[in-house]
Amino acid sequence: MSEKLAAILPCRSIPETVDFYKAIGFEVTFQQERPYAYAVVQHGDVELQFAALKGFEPAESYGACYITTDDVDGLYAKFRKGLKQELGRIPTRGLPRIGPLKDTTYGVRQFIMADPGGNSIRIGQPISEDLHHSPVPKEPVAKALHMASLLGDSKEDYAAAAKILDRLLSSDVPPPSRVKALILRAAMAVHLDDTPLAARLLSEADQIPLQAPDRTSLADDLLRAEDLRNDLPGS
Repeated sequence: MSEKLAAILPCRSIPETVDFYKAIGFEVTFQQERPYAYAVVQHGDVELQFAALKGFEPAESYGACYITTDDVDGLYAKFRKGLKQELGRIPTRGLPRIGPLKDTTYGVRQFIMADPGGNSIRIGQPISEDLHHSPVPKEPVAKALHMASLLGDSKEDYAAAAKILDRLLSSDVPPPSRVKALILRAAMAVHLDDTPLAARLLSEADQIPLQAPDRTSLADDLLRAEDLRNDLPGS
């Protein structure tokens, strides 16, 4: 006996949802408008099903699913490319949007994408045999960055993350950590609709000289900065 599970996620518009998933490389395997609006998209072995609901508000959606892969970097690059071609930019705020690719504290490298229906699509690849959360760092700078990332990127408490980062940035921080903090604070500013502040923070990060090893270790953060910068109004 074999089983197969398919997630059924809500949306406001089937055409809008289908167009989004087609843009990032999914295939539409089923679509109808009557007797009810419904669609199925597929990417490899991943199948997502969508039902349009009257009066549905995407910003209030709790729809979510987790996709595991053995090539998260490849999927991230593919999805970014598709969104850039479709929208002319990498959307980092609002709906739809795609979040940063990063290594988590629980042994998974992942990114989070929100589709037009507000569904949270987490895509990850295990990079460790131990999938338990690592201890919170004791070193003050590392601890502040850890907590700010947890609050801002995972719990979406942007204001709380901003407070931690503002406190950190007011102190003497080594250049690589300062760049990381500035980029994360810029992301929080974008979510808090303070794009002028985000632009200033990204500009400050650009002015800090980094050694080659630092640029390598900050590759995910620097890519995030590029996406944030290109998504700012007037860019």
